[in-house]
Amino acid sequence: MIRLICLGHSSVDTIYRVAAIPVAPTKVLATGYNEAGGGMAANASVAASRLGAQVEYWGRIGDDASGRQITDWLEAEAVRTRGVRRIANARSPRTAVLIDDQGERLICTYNDPALDDDPSWLPLHSVEHCDAILADVRWRAGAALALDAARAAHVPSVLDADIAAADTLRDLCARCDYAIFSEPGLRTASGTPSIVEGLRRMQPIARGLVGVTLGAEGFLWLEASEERRVPAPRVTVVDTLAAGDVFHAAFAIAIAERRSIVDAARFACAAAALKCTRAGGRNGAPTRAEVETLLAL
Repeated sequence: MIRLICLGHSSVDTIYRVAAIPVAPTKVLATGYNEAGGGMAANASVAASRLGAQVEYWGRIGDDASGRQITDWLEAEAVRTRGVRRIANARSPRTAVLIDDQGERLICTYNDPALDDDPSWLPLHSVEHCDAILADVRWRAGAALALDAARAAHVPSVLDADIAAADTLRDLCARCDYAIFSEPGLRTASGTPSIVEGLRRMQPIARGLVGVTLGAEGFLWLEASEERRVPAPRVTVVDTLAAGDVFHAAFAIAIAERRSIVDAARFACAAAALKCTRAGGRNGAPTRAEVETLLAL
């Protein structure tokens, strides 16, 4: 069984279904509502567990009711939480999400500044016993320490390079083996709206592969100076929330299984596509059997 560590953000998500996402200040009546676990790395840890990996989640939460809810939800998905630190007098992250009738989303997240930034407590001795590490960009100090530990232990590392400050993205990109950007993350890090030019600008900074997720258009990456792409399966989109997190989890597992980049991308695109056919954010993450069935079609 693949052993994966996922480090970074977790939250309690409040999810509202709306007909359309507003473009100006207004009032909106929701057509649906639910609460679920959220956060990039926490979502990825649940997705990886459903895909058959043994998963540890590492991150910071408040010592509050929301924090207990976060760990309860993770443990219910067989995710180990011994690498979670509860910080006194801090509030756990909360996220409000609007999802429209096309399945697109607007996300507003609050991270309490009282969440201690010090990563020295992380159980880095566990790194040499895992098969891959996946880190997001929401906790730079923790991600940097874990990615450096993975490099020292010769453990492959994947970075979920979503929206963050440009210097954070560039720093963490230089520490990982696979820097997988979102389109907004790539624009911020590279300073250009051009996807291909953005990858080319990041390639000299990166220690390994640089790629970008393109939603319905699949996954694009560079091999040397050559552009490579794997398309996404065509599906009816219900909810894109957590699709990127599912992609990164599946990609990390495939890399840990020593698959080729093409095979890892196909596996990850299929997992993310299946997630998009289901409502509820991470609750729609597929099983390995479901992904393999889709790939066999």
